[in-house]
Amino acid sequence: MTTDGDDRTIDEAALGQYLEEHVEGFHGLERMVKFQAGQSNPTWRLDAESGTYVLRAKPPGELLKSAHQVDREFRVMQALAGSNVPVPRMLHLATQSQSPLGRTFFVMEHCDGRIFWDPALPEIATPEERGAIYDAMNAALAALHSVDVDSVGLADFGRPGSYFERQLSRWTEQYRQSKIDPIPAMDELIAWLEKNLPPDDGASGLVHGDFRLDNMIFAKNEPTILAVLDWELSTLGHPLADLSYQCMQWRLPNAGSFKGLGDLDRTALGIPTEEQYVARYCERRGIDGIDHWPFYVAFSFFRLAAILQGVFKRYTQGNASNPEKAKVYGRNVPVLAQLAIDLIEKEA
Repeated sequence: MTTDGDDRTIDEAALGQYLEEHVEGFHGLERMVKFQAGQSNPTWRLDAESGTYVLRAKPPGELLKSAHQVDREFRVMQALAGSNVPVPRMLHLATQSQSPLGRTFFVMEHCDGRIFWDPALPEIATPEERGAIYDAMNAALAALHSVDVDSVGLADFGRPGSYFERQLSRWTEQYRQSKIDPIPAMDELIAWLEKNLPPDDGASGLVHGDFRLDNMIFAKNEPTILAVLDWELSTLGHPLADLSYQCMQWRLPNAGSFKGLGDLDRTALGIPTEEQYVARYCERRGIDGIDHWPFYVAFSFFRLAAILQGVFKRYTQGNASNPEKAKVYGRNVPVLAQLAIDLIEKEA
C-alpha cells in the first residue's frame, strides 16, 4: 500500500495487476514514488521490472466538474504524438469506472532529463547554452501554435474565436467571487482591460495555458526539449495568450517568491530580451509584428493574479493544498496587478 494526498491508500498490488493487463509490456510493479513539486494533479513515478513509467491521476475526493481533467491532458498529448511538439508517449487512459484507484488516471512514458525551476538557469555553465535553452522553448511554442487542429483530431477541443473577451469575463467573475479585501489596482486593471480589449482577429489554435520553463523536461546533456508537460489548461484559444504569459517572466523580479528575469543582466546570462524572444517567435510563425502587445501582457498579469486570489481564498477557508504557499500567493495579487498598471502607464 502507498498513501495518497489525503491519507487514502492505494493498493499497489491491484494497480500492478491492472497495468499488466492494460499497458503493453508492463510487468512487475515495484514501487510508486510521488512527485512533490508543481503538480495540481497527483503524479507518481512507477518503477517496475519492465522499466520506469509515470502515472498522473485526478486528486481524490470531491472536485469541481471542470477541474483536473486528466483525460483532456491524455487526449491532447496523444494527439500531438509525431508532431513537432515534444510530448511523452501516452500508454493508457483508465476511466473512473474501470480504475483500480477509483478515479481517472493515465500512464505515460517516463522522460529522464532535466527540469529547470529558475529562469535565470544558474545551473547552466555558459551563456551560449542558456540562449539555446530559450531558443528551444521558442521553437516548441511556435510549433505548438502551428499545429493543424483538424488533422490531429482536436478541432472540438475548445471554442474558437473571441478568446480574450471570454477569458476576461471568466477571470473577472472568478476574481470577484474570491476577493476578500479591496485591491484598487485590480479594479483599475480590470477597467482598463475591458475598455482596451482588442478587436478579435480570428486567430485560433491549440494553446497550452501554462507554457513556462519548469513545465518542460530537457535532455541531460543538450538543450533539447524531451517533453512539454502539464496540459491541464490546454484548449483552443489565441496563440498570443501563451506567448504573453511566458513573457511575464521577463518582467517579474528574481527575488522572494518570484522567479523572474526583470532585475537580471540578461545579456550577460546569454538569455534573449523579451523583444528578441518575441521577434524570433514571430519569425518562426511568419508574423510581421504584434499589435496591442501591452494589452496581452497586462491580461496575463491579471489572469495570474485572479488565479492566485482563488488559491488565497481557499487558504482562508482552510482547504488550501499548501497553506504556506497559498498565504504568499495572496500577498502577490496586488503586486502583480501593480506591475500590470505600471506596464500600461509606460507602454500602452
